[in-house]
Amino acid sequence: MTDSVPAPRRAELEVLVEFWYYFSENRGAVVGLAVLVAMVLVAIFAPFVAPFDPDEQFRDAFLKPPFFQEGSDPRFILGTDAVGRDLLSRLIFGARFSLFIGAAVSVLALSAGIVLGLLSGFLRGPVETVIMRVMDVILAFPSLLLALVLVAILGPGLVNAMIAIAVVLQPHFVRLTRAAVLSERNRDYVTAARVAGAGPLRLMFSTILPNCTAPLIVQATLSFSNAILDVAALGFLGMGAQPPTPEWGTMLAEAREFILRAWWVVTFPGLAILITVLAINVMGDGLRDALDPKLKRS
Repeated sequence: MTDSVPAPRRAELEVLVEFWYYFSENRGAVVGLAVLVAMVLVAIFAPFVAPFDPDEQFRDAFLKPPFFQEGSDPRFILGTDAVGRDLLSRLIFGARFSLFIGAAVSVLALSAGIVLGLLSGFLRGPVETVIMRVMDVILAFPSLLLALVLVAILGPGLVNAMIAIAVVLQPHFVRLTRAAVLSERNRDYVTAARVAGAGPLRLMFSTILPNCTAPLIVQATLSFSNAILDVAALGFLGMGAQPPTPEWGTMLAEAREFILRAWWVVTFPGLAILITVLAINVMGDGLRDALDPKLKRS
């Protein structure tokens, strides 16, 4: 059966099998991946999974407790908020915002960080000095404080919060890419490509970059969880998504005045953030084990 598979395809399959072997050795990473996949599916099919529209208000059901507490309403499994909206439906639709934000911010930060890191590591000289000093300045500020300043300048809103967090996360990708480029730029395969006539752009993006992807993938995974946390923090402070958007941080901000008499309106959004971030982080640990040859166990 394997003899009929072309050699390049067979090599790719062997790499995937090896990756899954080392990844699956980390049971926590497998569980994290399963939880994340489940959340992605719930977010995609939110209109079919959620029992109600996230903004629908039930005037006869203000601050109803979850199903296991006395005084609950059987229609609302996790209870309702202060204006009678179903909490479960808002959590399900909130997964769309949080996962999309995390993915979009990670891709934006990764793309800009790769370009700047490649330019810095490959060109060196004044280009490297300018780029790295700017990154050092960004890293000198507490990340959430800098994001707040940027959002205050750009204006409150989900898009501006995403831009601000991408800027804050970008230096990690720049420094990681630069370090990888510095270790690869003088290797024999790069010299051979240069002698063969490859230009700077081809050397950077086609020759060097593919050999620097493993640490970038791990960093992107961890940045995914950081982006979710930071956007939730900005939403909680009123600088991110604005009500009535069912974003988890915004839900926490709306519910904080009811924390003593309606614990569920604060607890369940907080648990959603906790479970999502924990799943992504443990999955990132598995990716690190599977992609870093030094960490592969025999």
